[in-house]
Amino acid sequence: MRIRRVEQGLSEQELADAAALLRGLVAGGAALGWVDPPGPDEVRRLLTAVAVDEDAVLVVAGEDGRLAGLGYWRRYDRPTHRPHADVEKVAVDPAHQGRGLGRQIMTELIAAARDAGIEVLTLDQRADNTRAAALYESLGFRQYGRLERFVAVGDQRWDKLFYALRLAG
Repeated sequence: MRIRRVEQGLSEQELADAAALLRGLVAGGAALGWVDPPGPDEVRRLLTAVAVDEDAVLVVAGEDGRLAGLGYWRRYDRPTHRPHADVEKVAVDPAHQGRGLGRQIMTELIAAARDAGIEVLTLDQRADNTRAAALYESLGFRQYGRLERFVAVGDQRWDKLFYALRLAG
């Protein structure tokens, strides 16, 4: 599986694969920021914008032109937070989960953050995702906060956990 930072944008096949991946994960209950699965146009707009954003890094995993996972971070907009960035999405195709692909994507995101001079890399997640929490903690992220029953999907509520990884400073 090849891991790469996207610098020129994604191919049409990668965009289609990303849309299918995110749609399937959200339909299955994954906490990726959507209540309803995103459509292909929404995913295309999002990933195209991230890929060309000088204050963001998009990492994809795949082989033979097919996408199996992705992740990205964006630098914070607020002037007082500009030295820092937030991992906004990490997604791995269920057929490839449990093989270290999420770790590889996160490792590349962390390396890209170091290369960009990011001092603190943050992320948040829904508290029921214990596999993700274990991965982030094994990479050095430390939980710094929790909002109880903050994530709402219909009548369901989950805690939101906040993590940070100090890279410099």
